Amino acid sequence: MTTDQETSMSLTETGATVWLTGLPSAGKTTIAYELAGRLRADGHRVEVLDGDEIRELLSAGLGFSREDRHTNVQRIGFVAELLAANGVKALVPVIAPYADSRDAVRKRHQREGTAYLEVHVATPVEVCSVRDVKGLYAKQAAGELSGLTGVDDPYEAPESPDLRIESHQQTVQESAAALRALLTERGLA
Repeated sequence: MTTDQETSMSLTETGATVWLTGLPSAGKTTIAYELAGRLRADGHRVEVLDGDEIRELLSAGLGFSREDRHTNVQRIGFVAELLAANGVKALVPVIAPYADSRDAVRKRHQREGTAYLEVHVATPVEVCSVRDVKGLYAKQAAGELSGLTGVDDPYEAPESPDLRIESHQQTVQESAAALRALLTERGLA
């Protein structure tokens, strides 16, 4: 394949934003990276917009108030839509605890004609607190942290996500396969 053919193919690829929402330690990022590897292996352009990295770089200085969380989600949604509009699969493992913030991101994508899928990684808080990847639940239990989403700060679970993944009942590979199947079904992969 020539360079011109490769460039032509990448310019015509359909992008999409796949927003994985769920509690801390639900498995969002792990599933996103597993899916990213599968999509890249098949020649897709993929970026993972990890919530922790975005908070450190793009949203530095924001706290965890409702307003700051909304601002963070809107910034991430803007970047995701920009990538998706340019043929990239933007995988976004970000808690985004408030339904109105996620809805605003979905509406931005709809206005721009860009594909958007909301995936709820529906892992119960009891399972997340055992996984406790970042030690957040332990800090909250010890009184060293407040405002933990799903414990002492709200998490508004999606009512009608495009896909609900119960990561505590299936492997990471099965979760990524289910998400890949949805992308294929929607003509996005």
